[in-house]
Amino acid sequence: MPKSINVSNIRHGNPGVSGWYAILPEPKPPVVLENDITADWLVIGGGFAGLAAAQRLQQLRQNERIVLLDSLRIGEGSSGRNSGFMIDLPHDISTDNYVGAVERDVLQTQKNRYALSFAAEAAEEYGFSKEVFNPCGKINAAASESGDIHNREYMEHLKAMGEDSTWLDAEEMKRITGSDYYLSGLLTPKTITIQSAAYIRGFAEGLSGNIDIHENTPVVSLERTDGAWKTITPKGSVTAPKVILSVNGHLQSFGFLKRRLMHIFLYASMTRELTENEVHKLGGEPSWGAAPANPFGSSVRKICGVGGHRILMRNKFHFSASLEASESDIQRAVVDHNRSFQRRFPMLKDVEMEYRWGGRLCLSRNGVPVFGEIENGLFAACCQNGLGASKGTLAGMLAAEYASGHDNRFIEDYLNESQPTKLPPEPFATIGATAYLNWQEWRAGMEK
Repeated sequence: MPKSINVSNIRHGNPGVSGWYAILPEPKPPVVLENDITADWLVIGGGFAGLAAAQRLQQLRQNERIVLLDSLRIGEGSSGRNSGFMIDLPHDISTDNYVGAVERDVLQTQKNRYALSFAAEAAEEYGFSKEVFNPCGKINAAASESGDIHNREYMEHLKAMGEDSTWLDAEEMKRITGSDYYLSGLLTPKTITIQSAAYIRGFAEGLSGNIDIHENTPVVSLERTDGAWKTITPKGSVTAPKVILSVNGHLQSFGFLKRRLMHIFLYASMTRELTENEVHKLGGEPSWGAAPANPFGSSVRKICGVGGHRILMRNKFHFSASLEASESDIQRAVVDHNRSFQRRFPMLKDVEMEYRWGGRLCLSRNGVPVFGEIENGLFAACCQNGLGASKGTLAGMLAAEYASGHDNRFIEDYLNESQPTKLPPEPFATIGATAYLNWQEWRAGMEK
């Protein structure tokens, strides 16, 4: 029997211009799909999961044609809008201090590192600089007594897992960041910091020598007939027997798992380029990354290189059942970002934010991903639960391996996960989620 899936109108959804993307050189013009083609494999979505899936497919299926579609320019979507951490360790943003069951967290760390190793191989293959891909670790930064306690609990948890970490006191934090705002920090050495948009764009550019990538090419519908999926776009189509959906929360737009996925926007601001005098006033190391000791606090990045010396602040959560956010939502985050910046960097009181933007992440109520064959020949690598760079890469790799019949010990773990549980009906889902996020942000206190 033929199967037809109509795709609801997928608009951009992510408000503002990402600073990561804006400071890069102008990309080559997009290759828009404008005819009807056939392929052995189609990947829909060009973020962390989609690129990892395409990379793994071309490794496993070298003589087969692979096509990737993205509705935007590569790097403009959510994968190019995060704070730029590829985290190896457990990092559950629904907890107060990232601590879970030891056995579960050890397994998650193994999975994350499998993904990070894959990303490192791609970074070497495509010649990424350390500015784009840097295995320098990250700091869990504590600005309050409660944050300091969270860090100490996390350090003990890591010891129980057999993991190394380095305690940083206030003096060491100032030496690194230039700021005397932090009481302490916990350095975990195997996290990778990335320039998010440059990583995504560079990955796609490297892949483009082996696969067909079409940007600004949204999917309108999918139709299964005669053993293949015909994917309709505004100006063409792709017919392939196997399709991997790597669209994260937009799986809902394809008609799957409605009222089972939560869509959260996080907001970021990036300063203008700092002057030489401002860099001197700030002090600290040229580049560093600090995640908050409390998950609802502020992530902070200091970067240098293309675009000069800049600081990025990221905080403020917003639930959106519609998958949409607007410029007015960004403006509601402006006060938080300005306050968070001035608390940490009073010596830079005259430095303005040049870019402000939002990016979407997808969570399930019970913290599980969406993975596997959801229709005959149609595979999903979606719902990363807030750790998209690592878990998205992992899900994309595993989806490609599973669809190819390739064995991997982690695939069974994914297949054995339960389904995302249902959300309350609207407006109760939005009221409840908004109240919870506001409460957690209030509890974060000075960590924000």
